[in-house]
Amino acid sequence: QVQLVESGGGLVQTGGSLRLSCAASGFTSSYYAMGWFRQAPGKEREFVATIDWSGVTRNYANSLKGRFTISRDNAKNTVALQMNNLNPEDTAVYYCAAKRGVGVFYAKSSYDNWGQGTQVTVSS
Repeated sequence: QVQLVESGGGLVQTGGSLRLSCAASGFTSSYYAMGWFRQAPGKEREFVATIDWSGVTRNYANSLKGRFTISRDNAKNTVALQMNNLNPEDTAVYYCAAKRGVGVFYAKSSYDNWGQGTQVTVSS
């Protein structure tokens, strides 16, 4: 059974940075794509970033390109999301997700496994 545990959320001022981490366990294959999503109060869960199993292919929501960076360490079964120049619109619960397969995936319906989420709050 795949388990994902996020950490690194917290309160940060506008312009600050946070690094989220997701620890994965229970993978039955080497080929898992990973994704980050976020959900603000009263809004739908939205795509943030995705990375393929090798770490070579990465993609981001257009509005976040240049500020967020996704990475992974397969030896440690972790995936990270570095978030820079944060603003109040980035306030949300951030979720890590895993999808067995080759490639990258953008739709939340594609992912089979989810973490419990970590809260990120950006104050103005």
